[in-house]
Amino acid sequence: MNRAFANLRHRACRRWEAFQGDPRPRILVGTATCGRSAGAMEAWNAFRQASDARGLDAMLVEVGCLGLCYAEPIIAIAKPGMPMVCYGQVTPKRAAELVERYLGGNDPAAEYALGTVSKGRVDGIPPLFDSPVLKPQVRRTLRRCGWIDPTDIDHYLAHDGYAGLVRALDAGPETVIAQVQAAGLRGRGGAGFPTWRKWRLCRDAPGEEKYLVCNADEGDPGAFMNRSLLESDPHAVLEGMIIGGYALGAHNGYIYCRAEYPLALERLRTALGQAEQYGLLGDDVLGSGLSFRITIKEGAGAFVCGEETALIGSIEGRRGMPRPRPPFPAVAGLWGKPTIINNVETLASVALILQDGPERFAQYGTEQSKGTKTFSLVGQVRRPGLVEVPLGITLREMIFDIGGGLIDGRPLKAVQTGGPSGGCIPAALLDTPVDYESLKAAGSIMGSGGMVVMDDTTCMVDFARYFLDFAQQESCGACPPCRLGTKQMLDVLTDLTEGKGSLEDIDLMGDLAAGVMRASLCGLGQTAPNPVLTAIHYFREEYEAHTSQKQCPAGVCRELIAFRIDPERCIGCAACKRACPVDAISGRPKEVHRIDQAICTRCGACLEACPPKASAVERIPGRLTPMDA
Repeated sequence: MNRAFANLRHRACRRWEAFQGDPRPRILVGTATCGRSAGAMEAWNAFRQASDARGLDAMLVEVGCLGLCYAEPIIAIAKPGMPMVCYGQVTPKRAAELVERYLGGNDPAAEYALGTVSKGRVDGIPPLFDSPVLKPQVRRTLRRCGWIDPTDIDHYLAHDGYAGLVRALDAGPETVIAQVQAAGLRGRGGAGFPTWRKWRLCRDAPGEEKYLVCNADEGDPGAFMNRSLLESDPHAVLEGMIIGGYALGAHNGYIYCRAEYPLALERLRTALGQAEQYGLLGDDVLGSGLSFRITIKEGAGAFVCGEETALIGSIEGRRGMPRPRPPFPAVAGLWGKPTIINNVETLASVALILQDGPERFAQYGTEQSKGTKTFSLVGQVRRPGLVEVPLGITLREMIFDIGGGLIDGRPLKAVQTGGPSGGCIPAALLDTPVDYESLKAAGSIMGSGGMVVMDDTTCMVDFARYFLDFAQQESCGACPPCRLGTKQMLDVLTDLTEGKGSLEDIDLMGDLAAGVMRASLCGLGQTAPNPVLTAIHYFREEYEAHTSQKQCPAGVCRELIAFRIDPERCIGCAACKRACPVDAISGRPKEVHRIDQAICTRCGACLEACPPKASAVERIPGRLTPMDA
């Protein structure tokens, strides 16, 4: 082992052992963005105040995201002589109670516990990783997330951190590329192109100056895999970048991260400073002669800058707009030099492969889709969060085993994968394996890992309109097929949601989509019609209902629904009348009320205000005349 690294590792392990063996109780608080938005910092302050009030000298440590978003804020308590216990939904009041009952007493408050983490048992609390949400997962890229302090490089070093870099330096660039190939790693950013092949193209490209870029411009609605990894384990990404730069023969790297990720950027800058201080970045890395530096470039949040050539233009100081290819960036990229662009998870996977060997990485997944993959599981699912599973797991297992099924037990309607570039997969295809080939065959893509679950209250016409509106607004405008074609498709979809469309419009969208996909300059335009096409393919009857029947079966499209009061159930409480913003409801107290359909704006305020015991207000999937009401 490299002597300089051995010294770093030895010191880090001693610090970690001292941290673990400290006689004070340890309180790990998940303070990634998801935890903070749920009140993690308020819980932190409550723990500190309650501990001080009782005279307890407790260590409070900020850690990253465990992935259980439904249970945030999450904290873990390690009491001397006891297994670590993980707790969920820790409000300031609950934090003070945990200090009183568990830290100051012997009651572990099992009713608040998610599970035990370390060896040993606590009565009434099962092991955390035997829980339904975690048992099916294989946490490899996320293995340190939520358990180490992301701002302490020694925590990373004590858990095999930068061991992959040392092995890479010992093996040589060619062996590094061969190991990435043996692992079967495919790009985790969307298309799934073999990582080793991109690297080989760049390494073999002529020229002394080459660049490696980490694409952290995560722009898909509902996706937060990259942000969580950067906030929870930033050194894993840096290690992957240094290994990649060494394999390519590059001496400079860039991290392109959107400015909307302030915490990720803060922790990245801290990690960069630490890596430079430890001799892991900069000139003569670990005495090997390798020179590699990393610069952070903040993006302005343009979705199109996730496309490689647009991202390059943004780093160079130009407006982020795609350019025609070839030449591909691996041959002529940043400032005309050979450039590789990999996303956050891809680079973290590179570090993992070099740390543990390609065989262990490849033992998971399928023949063509190796390894594990992180997903943000969101939407109408009971347990939303960040998950990591072997590729090849089915959508059914993802949604019902890990996600716990749908909220309120409603029936599943569809799952959208791949963000605005992906597609909608119906409930009938729930047993589709989650891998590159199977999702493509179903009309969707893997994308970066966003997965949105929809129940029967989702209107597939409005859903497609939402994503097409997103793609249309994010179009850079460089090419007419994307700029004008997506606008025309959006206009047709808007007409459908307002009851102005015809059956011919459904086929017209198919023709428009074909032109947009065939003639657009970059991946944004080429894939923007995917949500629309898959929605029409699998839910055509819903589109036809919007045209021929002028109805929204899901009761979502405002122009195609109505609200009425059932006279048999109305108790005359006037709650709906008080809630109506346009005074469309009439009726005396304790008498049946009525909605004037000529005035009603279909905002739904009356439905929300109606007492549950009465439930007299009904949403009708269709228009009503004053006579109908």
